[in-house]
This record gives sequence, structure tokens and C-alpha cells, in this order.
Amino acid sequence: MEPMYNGMWYGGMWIFPMIGFCMMMCFICAMVFFNRRSGSCFDLGYDKDTKGHSYSKSALEILNKRYASGEITKEEYEKIKSDIS
Repeated sequence: MEPMYNGMWYGGMWIFPMIGFCMMMCFICAMVFFNRRSGSCFDLGYDKDTKGHSYSKSALEILNKRYASGEITKEEYEKIKSDIS
């Protein structure tokens, strides 16, 4: 008695759509990973000001936060502040 074939799915052809789905999911995961890592794959606009320009913290803002958190002493704060001014 010959085995009954149920179209292309019985012969192992079901693997190709599965491979395509896995490749698509890997691509989506890679896009999300690289977007979070560098922000350059596609721009979600999180680091923008009201005019749409990118911004970063100034050195003085970073210095003030480090001093406020107690990471550096007053002497270090004054020295670095005079260096960046």
C-alpha cells in the first residue's frame, strides 16, 4: 500500500514558510536592537527639541548632576567648571 501524500505539506515543503517567518522575526529583532543601541536605524523622535533638532546635555549640566549626586567633591567641581568655562 502506497503512502498517501497530502499535497506539498507532507513531503517536507512546510519548512520553507517556517524559514521565511524565522528570518523575518530575526530582521525585526535586529532592527529593534540596533535602534535602541544607536538610534540610527529609524528615528522615533525621542531625543528632539521642539524644532526637531537633536540635542545633548552640555558639559556644565553633566557636571552639575555629578556634583549634586555627590560623585565629585566641591574642589573637583570648581576645578572642572573653570576648565570648561
